[in-house]
Amino acid sequence: MSKWLKEAELKGTNVTLTPLTLNHRDGIIEAASDGNLWELWFTGVPSEKSIDDYLAIALSNKEQGSAMPYVVIDNASGKLIGGTRFCNATPDHRRVEIGYTWYSKSYQRTLVNTECKLLLLSYAFERLDSIAVEFRTHWYNQQSRNAILRLGAKQDGVLRNHSIEADGTLRDTVVFSILNSEWPAVKKSLVYRAHL
Repeated sequence: MSKWLKEAELKGTNVTLTPLTLNHRDGIIEAASDGNLWELWFTGVPSEKSIDDYLAIALSNKEQGSAMPYVVIDNASGKLIGGTRFCNATPDHRRVEIGYTWYSKSYQRTLVNTECKLLLLSYAFERLDSIAVEFRTHWYNQQSRNAILRLGAKQDGVLRNHSIEADGTLRDTVVFSILNSEWPAVKKSLVYRAHL
C-alpha cells in the first residue's frame, strides 16, 4: 500500500478539510439534504439509501492507498458542508485526481470551492510534489465543467463511453488537468479570487 497520500487535515481561513470517517455519516446526509443533491442524475452525491456504500468505497480506496477522502467543514459554524477527495493516485508517476466534490446547495457558488481547491492543490503540488493534478466530470455536468475551468485547469479531452452508470447508461467523461509548471500562476489566481 502506498503511503504517498498521508492522512492530514487541511485548514484554511473559511473551511477545513478533515479526513473522512464513519462518524461523519449523519453529517454527510444532512449536508446533502440541503438541495437534495442526490437527485442530480449526473453526480454521485450520497443519499440515505447510498451513504453506506459511499463510505465503504471511499474508506476502502483510502486503505488501498489510491484515495484520501475528506469532508468539508465550515470554520465559522463547525458544520459539515460537503465532501471531496484525492483519488486515482499513481505515486510512481506523481499524478493524482481531485474528485467526488460536492457542497450543500447553500454553499455552492461561494468562495468555498475556491478555497477547497487551493488547499488541495497546494498539498498536491507543494507536499506531494505532483507533476499533474487531474479533474474529471460528467459531460452533462456543465456547472462542474465551468467551475474546473475557472480554477485554471485546461481540458485534456473527452473519454467517450468511459463508464457504465448504475442504470446502464453510458457516461462520457471530460478530463482536465493542471501541470506543476502551471501551478504558480494558478495559485496566484486562486489566492486572489479567494480574497486570502
